[in-house]
Amino acid sequence: MGPVTSFAPDSVVLNRKLPLWYQVSQSLRASILGRSPEDPLRLPTEEQLAGHYGVSVLTMRQALKELEDEGLISRHRRRGTFIEPDARRGAPVRLLGSVDAIVAQQSGMTSELLEHGPVPVPVPLAEHFPDVAEVGAYHRLRCDETTGEPTNHARNWVRPELAARIDPDDLVRQPMTKVLRDVLGVDISRITDTVEARLADPETARLLEVPLLSPILHYTGITYDTRGRVLDVAVIHYRGDRFSFTVTLDAH
Repeated sequence: MGPVTSFAPDSVVLNRKLPLWYQVSQSLRASILGRSPEDPLRLPTEEQLAGHYGVSVLTMRQALKELEDEGLISRHRRRGTFIEPDARRGAPVRLLGSVDAIVAQQSGMTSELLEHGPVPVPVPLAEHFPDVAEVGAYHRLRCDETTGEPTNHARNWVRPELAARIDPDDLVRQPMTKVLRDVLGVDISRITDTVEARLADPETARLLEVPLLSPILHYTGITYDTRGRVLDVAVIHYRGDRFSFTVTLDAH
């Protein structure tokens, strides 16, 4: 990317239909992942980057926070912002959608609440809930409304102050995202989704009525509030023969 003083990401015509911070973060992300090994690791200041993109410093900070959350950059007071040396390896592709789209995808099924209650924060989720000792855990089996066939089973881990306000009956009728947003009135900022192919473990094979080690889709969704706190972590296993993942990109 050249010397720090002459850093110039590709010019981007910003689409007013999408949040500016998201578009800026994706442009910077492409520049970071496409850099040469000999390029410097230090980025220009927030003010310089904001001027390049023609956005406010506040928008620029939000874009940089997204890259920091991905592990692509690190930010140090008084020292500046630096690209992580191993940022070229394994960075996820993130696609923007609306919360309404997530709710729609989770709807259209009947749900059975298999278990719920407070549990200690699972070790793999500790980074998402650093300020609490336990979370509310929910496990549901979802079936097709028409055929009654199981389509997926979902586990959610929710901040304790929110879990205390959730009526379990609501989760039988509505997706967790809709309960948090529409029933509890939580202001959701964004949801980060990851979908990957896996093989059915014994529990998943039993619940979804598929052969052991058959293909499934493993979905992880992390829901954030406007303060950047994680509200909910969802892990859903979908039957591979009953679910597809489609992405539509606006090219204009």
